[in-house]
Amino acid sequence: MTTYTLSDFDFFLPPELIAQHPAAERSGSRLLDGRGPLPVDRGFRELPSLLMPGDLLVFNDTRVIKARLYGEKSTGGAVEALVERLLPDNEVLAHLRASKSPKPGSVVRFGDDLAQGFEAQVLGRGGVDGSLFHLRFPGDPLTLLERHGHVPLPPYITEADEAQATQRYQTVFAARPGAVAAPTASLHFDESVLAALKARGVRSASVTLHVGAGTFQPVRSENLAEHRMHSEWFEVSEATVAAIRETRAAGGRVISAGTTTLRALESAAVGGQLQAGARETDIFITPGFEFRVVDLLVTNFHLPKSTLLMLISAFSGHEHVRALYRHAVEARYRFFSYGDAMVLQRRR
Repeated sequence: MTTYTLSDFDFFLPPELIAQHPAAERSGSRLLDGRGPLPVDRGFRELPSLLMPGDLLVFNDTRVIKARLYGEKSTGGAVEALVERLLPDNEVLAHLRASKSPKPGSVVRFGDDLAQGFEAQVLGRGGVDGSLFHLRFPGDPLTLLERHGHVPLPPYITEADEAQATQRYQTVFAARPGAVAAPTASLHFDESVLAALKARGVRSASVTLHVGAGTFQPVRSENLAEHRMHSEWFEVSEATVAAIRETRAAGGRVISAGTTTLRALESAAVGGQLQAGARETDIFITPGFEFRVVDLLVTNFHLPKSTLLMLISAFSGHEHVRALYRHAVEARYRFFSYGDAMVLQRRR
């Protein structure tokens, strides 16, 4: 089996292809059909015609929270926070940026208008590797974030539009709050596409995976085995497991809307059989991974050298994906969170 290094997942991307704004309409994006040996240029509204009656399309129903906060320490130093995880008892885990890290027992005041903001107590460090800060809010974190927070757009979107992001950096079926990044492949789905899928006889189901900021964490080692994946919470319900089993029994296919959905489904099946439940996953999918659940994948275009590019290369073949990305660059597809989409078939 071929051993891949980080350099195998690099490619040249003209900066102007990084989408700074979503398409005028959700389903107005382009769709690169990569199921066959050669790429086919389509529109996203054609997706229902590519699926078959009896197929099952699985979505991630996570909801992006206004996780970015600005404030200052009691000493007056500026602080920027990105809430990564909601905990019981009004506590959170967050990334903090400050000239000097606040000490346990200190207080940070958040809010664009500090007089109208709120104070959070620093309890100490948290997270698997201690890179996060453990904070206690004075009330319900979701309520405080909704009032004082900002949509945490990815770092490569430099032309931020808060009003636009509040509406468009969220799926139309977002239900369970907790993500700090959107399941971006699902941003293309609107009511008209969902209705066309239903009319086509395509069933739907959902999982929840709260996407963390670690999804943007770069891989720094050429040796992929040295990379440590971030952990994310996910849940696959009994109803979704039953829907997948019924689809399989009837000869239908399981289509994943996005890599986050795929990560949840394949994490729930790492023991060999799909199991319902909620837990953490730090699954790192690279070429050679044995997929057990997903047959087709709808996904956006990913960053060079990213773990998500490695995932889709594992799914559809390294050389095939490289060829598709070369075509996407030549055909001027729009990349990343607000960009266009592609559909891939699992390599057998």
